[in-house]
Amino acid sequence: MHGEITTLDAPTTQTEPDDFDAFWADTIAETRSLPLDVTVTPHPTRLTQIDVYEVRFRGFAGTPIRAWLRVPHGADAPLPGMVQFFGYGNGRGHALRDLRWAAAGYAHLVVDARGQGHGDTDDDHADGGPSAGGFLTRGLRSPHEYYYRRVYADAVRAVEALRSLDLVDPARVGVVGASQGGGIALAMAGLVPDLAVAVIQAPFLCELDRAATLSREHPYSLLTQYLADRRGDATTALDTLRYFDGVNHAKRANAPALLSTGMLDGIAPPETVLPAFSAYGGEKTVVLWPYNGHEAGGDLDEENALDFAAQHLAVGAPLPAAADSLR
Repeated sequence: MHGEITTLDAPTTQTEPDDFDAFWADTIAETRSLPLDVTVTPHPTRLTQIDVYEVRFRGFAGTPIRAWLRVPHGADAPLPGMVQFFGYGNGRGHALRDLRWAAAGYAHLVVDARGQGHGDTDDDHADGGPSAGGFLTRGLRSPHEYYYRRVYADAVRAVEALRSLDLVDPARVGVVGASQGGGIALAMAGLVPDLAVAVIQAPFLCELDRAATLSREHPYSLLTQYLADRRGDATTALDTLRYFDGVNHAKRANAPALLSTGMLDGIAPPETVLPAFSAYGGEKTVVLWPYNGHEAGGDLDEENALDFAAQHLAVGAPLPAAADSLR
């Protein structure tokens, strides 16, 4: 595996609410009270080795959520699956945006974060209350109103949507994501108890009680601005964030996990990522990139991710020895 591997212990300053588990059980039960309504529609492309489908399903409060499904062309056996969200402000993107997981033999479901990206899934329920101009602070006056309550519930439903497909082996479904996507993947690992694997790269949304003082970069700067402008609301806002902090979700996770962080990351500082690694409840590995920022290991992180997932999901044959030349 590329990068520096460590087993260091990084204590957290975050605490969890007494009703953390009840809050999330009620949220997921409320979301599941409406039908999932999965639809899968072929999406034409010029690809010959990968098939692309438009997937729609119902997320929190029945909001239609859109995703791309990419699978190896002609696959007729139950496939392992990976669910992926992207970074802050991004949606699923173009149908051909990322083909590596499908090319490696997976059913790859790439999911919109509601209201983000270019408007594919552009509905979000009105939550009222002030914010500081972005999703991170939307609805901070209450965990019931907070934006990421809806996103995390959507993510749980995304796993269920992928597992519902005949082409997918429901016992071999994992999650992957970087930055905001890494934070969502970490939350999924805590909220979905039987995931097969979790790949969590430079995760956002961890150690949130300290993040606003550790990072001056967007989007944590939005949280800093909110707390600075609304001094009297800081206690309420920080209490809301305890329900969504990756540290508290990591304690409940049991899927084998690969985490990574750039030690010079100013967006999601390692001081926020490493406590989540230490708290993680399952088998875990963390890779450090001493001279990198939020990109962490870049393409080498992606190579690590494919190797880690293959080892735990029994995908493909062992890597062949390098050939001396092409014949």
